[in-house]
Amino acid sequence: MATRRNVLAVVALALATAVSSTAPAVAGANSDSLRSAARGSGVRIGTAVDMSALASDADYRTIVATEFDSVTAENVMKWEAVEPEQGRYDWAAADRLVDFARANGQVVRGHTLVWHNQNPSWLTEDAFTPAQLRQILRNHIKTQVRHFKGRVYQWDVVNEVYNDDGTLRDTIWLRALGPGYIADAFRWAHEADPKAKLYLNDYNNEGVNAKSDAYYALTKQLRSQGVPIHGYGMQGHLGVQYGFPGSVFDNVRRFDALGVQTAFTEVDVRMILPVDATKEQAQAYGFSTLLQACLLARHCVSYTVWGFTDRYSWVPGVFEGQGSATPYTEDLQRKPAYQALRNTFLLARH
Repeated sequence: MATRRNVLAVVALALATAVSSTAPAVAGANSDSLRSAARGSGVRIGTAVDMSALASDADYRTIVATEFDSVTAENVMKWEAVEPEQGRYDWAAADRLVDFARANGQVVRGHTLVWHNQNPSWLTEDAFTPAQLRQILRNHIKTQVRHFKGRVYQWDVVNEVYNDDGTLRDTIWLRALGPGYIADAFRWAHEADPKAKLYLNDYNNEGVNAKSDAYYALTKQLRSQGVPIHGYGMQGHLGVQYGFPGSVFDNVRRFDALGVQTAFTEVDVRMILPVDATKEQAQAYGFSTLLQACLLARHCVSYTVWGFTDRYSWVPGVFEGQGSATPYTEDLQRKPAYQALRNTFLLARH
C-alpha cells in the first residue's frame, strides 16, 4: 500500500513543519483536525476520555468530538467502576461515552476486562475459592461484553499480564487459576460478542524486548490452539529523557506476520519539567515515531493518545516533576507534537 510505504520518506518533513510552526491555534475546526488528516490512512486516531471533563468542560468536549474518530474510556469501563458490588453493575458513565461516540460518528475501544489493578474492594483472593474466582471472572467478562455487544469494536481483554523480563505477572488470577485464565478470558469475551476484536495490551512492549517476545510467543501459541486473539496493543507511555525504542516497526511487523491486528493504545510522551523547545521537539519525534510504525504496518488499525490535553493528564500525579505529556497544553493550544501527528498522516497520503 503506497500510503504506508511512503511514511518514512516524509517523516523528517513532518517533524520539521511541526517544530517550526508558531502560535498553534485552539483546535475545534474539522478541516484541519487529526481526524480529517487520518481519513483514508487505514488508521483510526483516538483519545482516552475523562468522563468528568466531558461532562463539565465544553471546550474539551468539542475537541473530543471533532479531532478523533475513536474513543477509549479512561476509567469508566474498569472493573471497580462497572461492578462496585458483586453482581450489581453500573453502566451509566460507560453508556454515556458510547452514546457520545455514536452521536459523533466514532468507534469505541473497551478498556479493560482483566487487570491486576483498579479492581473492586470486594474482589479479594482470600474471600473466594479458585472455582468461585473462575466463575466470577467468567460472569464479569460475559456480562460486560454482552452489555456493549455491537457498540464496542475492540476490547483490551487481558491487560498487563507480563513483567518486563517476560515472566507472567503475579496476580490474583494467576495464583488462583494458573496461566490458562488468559485463554479463557478471550474465549468468554468472544462468546459474548463474536464480532468484537479482542486484544492483549501492555506497556514497555513497543519495541523488540523480553516482554514483547513473551507476548509474541503467547499470541502464536494461543492462536495455534484456536483461541480468538485478534490484536496486540502497545500502550506507548514514553519519556523524552529515556529516548525511544528503535525496533518498534520490527516488533509491529512480526505481529503482522502472525495475522493479528496491532494498535498503539495509550500514547503519551512525558518530560522532566520545565518544558523547553528541545524537549518539545523530542516529544514530537516520539509521538510521530509510533505513528510511523503503525502506518507502515499492514494490520495496524488505530493510534490512541492517553488523553489529549495536559489539563487532565494522569502523568503529573504519578511521576513527580514530570508532565507536559500530551499533544495539547493545559489551555488547549496545539503543541509541535500535535502538528507532527497531523503532518505525518497528511504526508503519508501522498
